[in-house]
Parts: sequence; structure tokens; C-alpha cells
Amino acid sequence: MRSPMRFTTLCLLLFISSFQVTYAQNTKDTASGELSLLFTGDVMGHGPQITSAFDKELNAYDYTRCFKYISAEMSAADYTIANLEVTLAGPPYTGYPQFSSPDELAVGCKNAGVDIFVTSNNHSCDRGGSGIKRTIEVLDSLNLIHTGTYKDSLERKANNPLIIEHDCFRLAILNYTYGTNGITVPAPTIVNLLDKDLIARDIALAKTKNVDKIIVVTHWGNEYESNAGTWQINMGQYIFEQGADIIIGAHPHVLQKMVWEKQTDINGKESLIVYSLGNFISNQRDRKKDGGAMFKLTLRKENGKTSIKEAGHILTWVYTPIEDGVKKYYVLPCSKYENNAAFFDSETSYNQMKLFISDSRALFGEQNEQVGEYVYENEKWVLR
Repeated sequence: MRSPMRFTTLCLLLFISSFQVTYAQNTKDTASGELSLLFTGDVMGHGPQITSAFDKELNAYDYTRCFKYISAEMSAADYTIANLEVTLAGPPYTGYPQFSSPDELAVGCKNAGVDIFVTSNNHSCDRGGSGIKRTIEVLDSLNLIHTGTYKDSLERKANNPLIIEHDCFRLAILNYTYGTNGITVPAPTIVNLLDKDLIARDIALAKTKNVDKIIVVTHWGNEYESNAGTWQINMGQYIFEQGADIIIGAHPHVLQKMVWEKQTDINGKESLIVYSLGNFISNQRDRKKDGGAMFKLTLRKENGKTSIKEAGHILTWVYTPIEDGVKKYYVLPCSKYENNAAFFDSETSYNQMKLFISDSRALFGEQNEQVGEYVYENEKWVLR
């Protein structure tokens, strides 16, 4: 497990020849090793969440407690990557339809273990160009790596694709959204859009960076639809055809299938796609919207060749008890609590989580391919 101060070991390297920024952590010149990545679903900031996060005694916002039941799992990965589906545009703080959350939301996520935010989504422009810029500035001030939105073309050139180095691994991460809710992206700011020509150029550039894997994080699909749509499937295939290895999807606010195609040809080509991770934290309480999944991916390098060693999901659910007259928000790893009814404030809450678990397992049992569930057994997580 990483130290809470792990970001103090991050060094920022600027390659003058290409103006490409690379983020490196504990880099070693070795030919073999393993690297774990954890992806979360949507980090939302609805109005009731903002109200809940305000601590009257401290006269300040605090989101750290929202993740106290899940932080061990988030911190265990070498890199935890989350979809930040709000702006950090400053006050007035607002929820739907145009989000601006307190900076403390990002602080709480970082304290819980988030290392990287993807920021290209349909709410990126909720507060215009100033909101895009301030969100970037806040993340930079917290030493949180990010990609998907940029202050201008020079920043995009330096940070797109996002290059991550860790020990013997070198990864490229790209992030795109289907749109910005009809709001024009004001120049000079940039939001990466799911444009085929743009994606083809970016992946072609990533291939020149001597990376082991190219990961594309997509904001796409129909909201609240549990089945991936034809457009998603076709776009995913196109992205793979350009050379991506892994696709992680968001936006529907409900879970969608996960498919790992293990290839056995001479080139060892494999592909893995997660169509939607659902909500990580939000105020959406309807059936199937009240939770999501974290997706854990372990890469292995042997003799200079990188492959996916293991892939699975951890179901998560947002628990919202009333404490001291205030609605609270806690992300729970479902497997740790599905047999612990005494933990919950009411039978209703417990049964809501159980229904989410049942719905999710039914969906994944029918549609997932080669991707199982991590369950908590005998004080450890086991892939089933």
C-alpha cells in the first residue's frame, strides 16, 4: 500500500524536444514487474452533497469522511483514477444542472487515494472558460494529475496524451467526452471531444511515446441505460482499431458490461473495455443509480512484454444515513457490508444496497466476459 504522502515522490519531467510532460513515480530500470490501476465511476456534486459536506463547527467543507469506508481499497492501487464530473469553479457552489463544488471535494478524493482525475465530460463547461481554468489550477495546486481539459493549446500539447511512468511501466492515458450539454467551449480553453479524427491523431501520437499500454477514458452512452448502445460499441471498436488497448467508460450513471478479449495470436494483442462504471458518489438514489463499481486492473511485464494479468470489479454503493439531523454520504465497498445488516441505520437502507448488489450481479453475470468480481473473504479481496 502506498504511503499517504506518496505524491511527494512524484517528479515532473519536461522533455524539451516534444514539450511532453511525463509523471514518474518510483521509476526503476527493470524489465519485469506489476502495476495496479483502479478506476472509479462518476464523482458527482449534487446540491444536497454540498450541504452535507459543510461542517458548521469548522465553518468549512469536508468530504474526507465520505470515503472513510472505501479509502483502504482506493489507496491500495499504484494509481487510482476517477472521473471528476463537476467543476471546481469557486462559489457560488451549485449542483445540477451546472455543477461547481468546493475545492475540498478534490481534497477529500486525494486524501482517500485518488491520484489522477479525468476531467472531460458533459459538465466540463458548466462555468465557462473560467471554470475550466480554475478546475485545472485547483488540481495543480493539490498535485493531482489530470487530463481531458486544458487552458489552451500549449497546455494540451504538453499534457496530451498523459504519460505515466512507474517502475518499468510507461502508460498513455487519453480522455474524451461526447459533448458539453450544448455549451460552446470558449477559446482558448479545450475540452477533448469524442471526434474520430482527433482520437486517431492522439492515439497515433501516443504510439510514438514508447508506451506499454494506451488507455482511453470515454464519457459516452445513454443515461440510465444498463445496456451499452450501438454507438458506444461501434466507437469502442473504432478506438481499438486505432491502437488503444483499454477503454474505461462513464456517463450513463448506471453500470454497463465489461469485456476482456484475451488474444492468443503471435502479437499477443488483447483488449479490455468497461462501458460504464456508474456513480461513485452522487445524490442519485433511484434503483441502479445509487451505486457503481471500481474497476481494478493489474498489468504484468515479463521480459519487456506487457500484458493484463488480472481484471475485476468491486461493487460500491452510496449509503446516506441521517446523522445529527444531516444527510450523510458514504461510499461502501458492497462485499464488506452485504452480510452486515447491523451496520445500517435501517432495514430499508440495507435492503436497498442488497437490491443494488443483486441487480449488478445479474447484469454482469449475463453480459461480462472474462471479468469477475472482487469479493471480501477472510480479511482479503479475492477475485471470483
